[in-house]
Amino acid sequence: MNEKEKSETTNFIRQIIDDDLKNAKHTEIHTRFPPEPNGYIHLGHVYASSISYGIACDYNGSFNLRFDDTNPEKEEMEFIASIQEDLKWLGFNWEDRLFYASDYFDKLYEYAIDLIRNGKAYVCDLTASEVREYRGTLKKPGTNSPYRDRSVEENLELFEKMKSGKFDEGRCTLRAKIDMSSPNMNMRDPAVYRIKKIEHPKSGNKWCIYPMYDYTHCISDALEKITHSLCSLEFEDHRPLYDWYLDQLKVPCHPQQIEFGRFNLDYTIMSKRHLQRLVEEKHVNGWDDPRMPTVVGMRRRGYTPEGLLDFCKRLGVTKKTTSIDFKYLEQCIREDLSKKAPRVMGVVNPLKVVITNWPEEKVDTCKNAFHPEIPDLGEREFPMTREIYIERDDFLEIPPKKFFRLAPGKEVRLRYSWIIKCEEVVKNDQGEITELKCTYDEHTRPGESPADGRKVKGVLHWVSASGGIPAEIRLYDRLFTVSNPATDKAKDIVEFINQDSCNIVHGFVEPSLISAKNEESFQFERLGYFCIDRHDSRPDKLVFNRTVTLRDSWTKINK
Repeated sequence: MNEKEKSETTNFIRQIIDDDLKNAKHTEIHTRFPPEPNGYIHLGHVYASSISYGIACDYNGSFNLRFDDTNPEKEEMEFIASIQEDLKWLGFNWEDRLFYASDYFDKLYEYAIDLIRNGKAYVCDLTASEVREYRGTLKKPGTNSPYRDRSVEENLELFEKMKSGKFDEGRCTLRAKIDMSSPNMNMRDPAVYRIKKIEHPKSGNKWCIYPMYDYTHCISDALEKITHSLCSLEFEDHRPLYDWYLDQLKVPCHPQQIEFGRFNLDYTIMSKRHLQRLVEEKHVNGWDDPRMPTVVGMRRRGYTPEGLLDFCKRLGVTKKTTSIDFKYLEQCIREDLSKKAPRVMGVVNPLKVVITNWPEEKVDTCKNAFHPEIPDLGEREFPMTREIYIERDDFLEIPPKKFFRLAPGKEVRLRYSWIIKCEEVVKNDQGEITELKCTYDEHTRPGESPADGRKVKGVLHWVSASGGIPAEIRLYDRLFTVSNPATDKAKDIVEFINQDSCNIVHGFVEPSLISAKNEESFQFERLGYFCIDRHDSRPDKLVFNRTVTLRDSWTKINK
């Protein structure tokens, strides 16, 4: 990174790192991303990981991926595999630095023995409810456990029995001996180890006691020689405990924990608990539902890694939690796709048009570039036939004054094709429009203006009825109807689910898309960006997901 780029991306974390390097506190920067493998990662994790990974890259440092797998009750290898795949898709590279907290279980146990021997930890027999009672409140100091003054020898013996499986779950815990009157609740003799007789996804049945997150996290950082342990603002009150553990133990180094503000995205929920409920109660179709803020969901919808990382970069890094309008995420995706997505034509709500003066057997070929600014993408050809489909919204029988699309007696140009004029409207017995009869001007070939100089303002996309490819098209929108669905405590979040967040329609696309690959994105001209569904689409049944419209229409519609 050059000096200009540094100045444009500087923030309080980078200023700390710059000072550390300048003062020779560190000669190399080492960061990590420590997800818990108890679910699929979402946009908030993308933001957090991009901060740590971006700093490691910009300072020519090292980046670790470490799974904090200390709670086997909720962890699965499925999540471990999915998190790695998601981060690789984002472009992150941890080389050979993949670690697990469970890699350090033996060392963590030894450090716990050291705490006991130094009089800094004790085995406590209080039940969970009793611990809460003894803990006190924000206004009232806690009370020492009656087991706090057990001898070192007794604590060592009891801890060994915990390790050997001699006690039932919940029978006792190992707690740090700090200060039950501390104004910081995290310092009131927190648990270090608890009994869980559950098989661990990685270590199997070797252990029946597992270290707590706060204890494990800081020691894992130190063992990996992390220089700057970057985390979200919710861990700010945990920092004194992070430092306390490291100060008591002979660890290789003492990383510096630095907290940054999180962000809340409007019309979205990024709580694992809420997301899991949406999945389990089938309000969405799994973790990779394209309406979900999970990486697998956003990927399936057609969001690009470049667009997501650009969004995170634009958010910046602050010390405060901020609320972000959903339209800013969509704009980042829109701008990225605009640079790379091939332009094609698709009709999502088809209305048949019969060009009565076009010979029945005649097929003409139109062509145009896939992208006006990327010649290497080449050109595609598509047939022009007597019967075509246009977008139903592009026709009004009684149009307003400034309606420049098709109407009875009016002319429009078909994109990359001829000018047509609506001569007749065909309806069924219910009065619904089923077909338009039009004529075309054969002297207005693609690129040619009418010979008499008349002006035609409307240009419509279209697809040949016989040459087009049928497609299922899923029109996705925001999952919730209100910007902050979790803030209304009087209502359940499911009451705010947008019933129009997924509409499935059946349309037609131009024939060049028959060879489209899974996850490939396209701009359907005049409509938006769409991608091939990675699971359900196949050559004999194309399925497209709408990624984002060409412009933000939500605000206008929902005012």
